[in-house]
Amino acid sequence: MMTRSVGSRVSATCAGALLLALAAIPAAAQQSDPIGRGLAAAVKKAAMAAASTSSAADAQEPAAAPAGEQAPAAASGDATMKFFAGTELSGFVDTYYAYNFNKPTSACTTVGGGVAIFNCLHNFDVAHNAFSLNLAELALEKKPTPDSRGGFRVDLDYGSAAAIVAGFEPGGTSIYQNIQQAYLSYLAPAGKGTVQLDFGKFVTHNGNEVIETKDNWNYSRSLLFALAIPYYHMGVRATYSPTEKVSVMGEITNGWNNVVDNNTGKTVGAEIIYKPNSMLTVVQNYTGGPEQTATNAGWRHLSDTVVSYALDKETSLAFNYDIGKDKGTDQLWQGIAAYLKYQGNDWFAVVPRYEYLKDKDAFMTGTSQNMQEFTLTLEFKHKDGVMMRVEYRGDFANTPYFLNDTTTLKKNQQAVMVGWVYAFSSKTP
Repeated sequence: MMTRSVGSRVSATCAGALLLALAAIPAAAQQSDPIGRGLAAAVKKAAMAAASTSSAADAQEPAAAPAGEQAPAAASGDATMKFFAGTELSGFVDTYYAYNFNKPTSACTTVGGGVAIFNCLHNFDVAHNAFSLNLAELALEKKPTPDSRGGFRVDLDYGSAAAIVAGFEPGGTSIYQNIQQAYLSYLAPAGKGTVQLDFGKFVTHNGNEVIETKDNWNYSRSLLFALAIPYYHMGVRATYSPTEKVSVMGEITNGWNNVVDNNTGKTVGAEIIYKPNSMLTVVQNYTGGPEQTATNAGWRHLSDTVVSYALDKETSLAFNYDIGKDKGTDQLWQGIAAYLKYQGNDWFAVVPRYEYLKDKDAFMTGTSQNMQEFTLTLEFKHKDGVMMRVEYRGDFANTPYFLNDTTTLKKNQQAVMVGWVYAFSSKTP
């Protein structure tokens, strides 16, 4: 019991030791004296009982602490350990070298507070003939659970990719580019299940690819990821799973890529994920709202569909289809991407990707054109979190669009990249 005093435990211990000593006295007489043997047995039994009582008390009771000192410190330490036990610290460093065989001497464009894009239509691997830092990220996340319903996530980013992502932010890149995500969560009861509510800045639900290289199949990003969809949103979203096979999400946000809103209207988003078995996943996304600056007239609509299928444990397929319409500018765009991943073993994979993107109203590139892209990626991964990807990529357009070492434009662009990524997580054994 917790009210048991230190003195009583010491007494029990001393009594046990004394009885054990007394047991040794008649032990010598056990062989010849029946009374001695009986006395020895009785004393030994009492000694073992006393020792057992003392050991049980020590196992159940913590050592008493001086009043007002150790007990609060222990409670504080327990709370700290409990917090970090449920919080994941993760991150990565992503670097690359790229060489464009067009040998461009000027940039296609400059975005994100001064990031020059030499590899036209590429997203984050934008430098030519240079070793570059793509992105360094540190993330802290506590997922809400039924036992601890509050949660949060913060992703801190640095590098050219962070500047590119925040390049169109109305609030300014210097304020928001280093915070990729920052939101708090609450897990609310809902019938027989729960609804997770997230408030803050979070990455978009659209697309088959994400900002982090390590979570994609290829090193370079697809045309659809770079041009056809937003990067992030600021607002509130709710996610609910009515069954193990279905998950739904709805959100209200400021719009496309804006922590600070550029008008007074709001954008809505929705997602349905259907996973009938371990091999097939179908995701249907929608985003719609007014996106023109200083006016709520003319909505921008985006439909994004992603289908992934595992043929077997080595081979996987993925398809992504996007179609969008901005009624404010009367621009239409659409495209499709197809992926195949062959995982030869734990450390090696081959991933080809093909895309076709139609930008007839110059919504994405500023030029009315049709584009194609083919990428072949070789992945080498070590169990300790180190990964290298060697990649060839060819971009093709039906009009002269790509820069070279002269003042003329070409209809194609060939490039090779080598990317090195190290990732870690406190939840990884």
